[in-house]
Amino acid sequence: MKGVKQSFVFVGRIQAVNKVEVRARVEGFLEKALFREGQDVKAGDLLYQIEKVQFQAQVDQANANLASAEAETTNAELQYNRSLELSKKEFSAQSVVDQNKATLDSSRAKVLQMQAALKQAEVNLQYTDIHSPIDGRVGRTTYTVGNLVNPASGILATIVSQDPIYVLFPVSVRDLEILREARRKEGGGLAKIEILIRLSNGSDYPQRGVWNLTDPQVDQQTDTLIMRAIIPNPEGQLIDGELVTAVIQERQEEPRLVVPQAALQVDQSGYYVLVVDNQHKVGQRPIQTGPNEDTDVVITSGLREGENVIVDGIQKVRPGQEVQETAIAGG
Repeated sequence: MKGVKQSFVFVGRIQAVNKVEVRARVEGFLEKALFREGQDVKAGDLLYQIEKVQFQAQVDQANANLASAEAETTNAELQYNRSLELSKKEFSAQSVVDQNKATLDSSRAKVLQMQAALKQAEVNLQYTDIHSPIDGRVGRTTYTVGNLVNPASGILATIVSQDPIYVLFPVSVRDLEILREARRKEGGGLAKIEILIRLSNGSDYPQRGVWNLTDPQVDQQTDTLIMRAIIPNPEGQLIDGELVTAVIQERQEEPRLVVPQAALQVDQSGYYVLVVDNQHKVGQRPIQTGPNEDTDVVITSGLREGENVIVDGIQKVRPGQEVQETAIAGG
């Protein structure tokens, strides 16, 4: 028996929690780019400025149009009230009152129209300042100062959040069931598991991740589904799109039966080992294996603790043969 943290290894990919493609919402010449490519930015930081002159002029024009419409409404209201008072004394025809009422209603509608135009002009002016909507790291700028940009220009820059970050990896339905079974403990509870990341250079990432999503749908072509973990990334070491190894591992070691990998044999029926009974005779024993643990492999069924397994000289013996075994130190 050996204390083993049962682990499952998958190929994963790093994915940012948030990613925003910055675009222009109005057309104009790019006047300022207020960031350094690759720098970290905060939500609300000003990234770009589009030339404001024409948009400020549109706001001023909209204000003037609104003031004119409001003046017309004031005059129309006075005319209507005057004609209404005269009609009560029978000094004015009802048709005049009706006409003045229609003029007043039209003037009030024009005020609403001018207010909407002013609002749109003010919004367009605000759009000349392009801010970062999230905390993250900004990439390369597609357009430099002096270029004409508009909504059809495409992406100006991309901002990718850094901390925390996701790791996604496909898990077969079979492995998912093994994982679920591995988490079950006596008494009905679930054992805690941790997710660690192994980088492309073989080193382990120091932070541990938390399993936070299992895709509810299985890919029918591969019989896999996506699992996702969220992991701290305070130094920005993990990069969106990076290929990594995801290892799901129990937090506590549990005693498990293991044998050296050199003892494993395989045939059409699956894995087996050669055992020696108390009569010194060799027998073939089919087994079920679990994950590898360094140079050992976990045995899930087929063997009992204390049985003798042939590790060295396997090719020289056959089932039923009598042998004189020698115990390996530390085995």
